[in-house]
Amino acid sequence: VIVLMMTIPGLALFYGGMVRKKNVLSVLMQCFAACCLLTVVWMVVGYSLAFTEGTIDNRFVGGFDKVLLAGIGKDSLSGTIPESVFMTFQMTFFIITPALIVGAIVDRMKFSAFLFFMALWSIIVYAPVCHWVWGGGFLADDGVLDFAGGTVVHINAGIAGLVACLVLGRRTGYPTENMAPHNLTLTVIGASLLWVGWFGFNAGSAVAANGTAGMAMAVTQIATAVAALAWMFSEWLVHGKPSILGIASGAIAGLVAITPAAGFVDPKGALVIGAAAGVGCYICSTGLKKALGYDDSLDVFGVHGVGGIIGAILTGVFAVEAIGGTAGLLEGNFAQVPIQVYGVLATVVWSAVATFVILMVLKLIIGIRVNTPSETQLS
Repeated sequence: VIVLMMTIPGLALFYGGMVRKKNVLSVLMQCFAACCLLTVVWMVVGYSLAFTEGTIDNRFVGGFDKVLLAGIGKDSLSGTIPESVFMTFQMTFFIITPALIVGAIVDRMKFSAFLFFMALWSIIVYAPVCHWVWGGGFLADDGVLDFAGGTVVHINAGIAGLVACLVLGRRTGYPTENMAPHNLTLTVIGASLLWVGWFGFNAGSAVAANGTAGMAMAVTQIATAVAALAWMFSEWLVHGKPSILGIASGAIAGLVAITPAAGFVDPKGALVIGAAAGVGCYICSTGLKKALGYDDSLDVFGVHGVGGIIGAILTGVFAVEAIGGTAGLLEGNFAQVPIQVYGVLATVVWSAVATFVILMVLKLIIGIRVNTPSETQLS
């Protein structure tokens, strides 16, 4: 339930406060509609593709045994918990991952195209990657560590957001017009809801009330706090003053980076991961974006893509065998970092290529960008 809160109202308010006033209802509508649409898609086919035995090759995608949730009854179990609970928990991940992409394409994507994109992307991109990591696919078999979604959720959505903003093109008037956030109070409320909801995201991924969940909760809090401070001090050093948007963005970066590591690292590792995410995501979301000139409106790639990559790779450095069952680089397992890089690259390539193809097909068939008068009108 608290993971669902991360999308509505958490993400909706976080993004809604950062856009111009004329676009706030558009962002809220996209987040709310995505929640509704993706719930249905997950029930119809998404869960089956992610978490059943593959019909053709189980290494890459699941099958169709549980289409329309076939066979899931009141007494069905997934491990030690009701399968209905596990299915609904995973549904909330399925909802928020495509919804994260909203931040890269706000102000300029047609709503009809957005709905088609959400449905197609969730089936073609999210479900297979989820299966690779959590459904018995090849990344799990090859030893890639992702406790709660660094690759499945954040790298996946971050790369898709970068591709989407490049295909759509810049907002009209970017970067010469003032596109400052219209209400940072909403953004801070949204960020706070995301922070609280993330304990469901990370600690909940233990699928039990146990020591693993407790440690995941502890390291999530630590990494988030230090990342927020790292972004704030970086901004203070560069611009001479901190900002509320900066510290809130840093917190999200820390949450993202600790997600793959939450069930594998100790508090000391969390401290370093958070600091690396705060500084790294700040550099990417400011200097790199400005240097390359792409219009990732709300820094989906800079926070989720980069934060997810930092967290995924550093999981291979700081994993503690006594916590998650797998040792990292610091405990002498030199192979884990290359394995993590391999998982990152597989996710980046599939997300980038599939996202590009989906968008180009939609662009050809129905068009994906609103017309200029609709984009620039005041209300």
